[in-house]
Amino acid sequence: MTSWHLPAASNLGGVVWRKSSYSGQGGGACVEVASVRDAVGVRDSKDPDGPALLFGRSAWAAFVRGL
Repeated sequence: MTSWHLPAASNLGGVVWRKSSYSGQGGGACVEVASVRDAVGVRDSKDPDGPALLFGRSAWAAFVRGL
């Protein structure tokens, strides 16, 4: 079994989070992304101090290509 440590997004300090332009301005369920050192961070816009997922840049690029 693998154990994962998810950092609190608020502890990543100094990163600029952004929503997709497809999210609109109506609120609701959105995710935000940010460049975090050598990774890409993803967090829930409704819980900005909650956990953040961190993906290596190559993994993130593969995910985006797959969309």
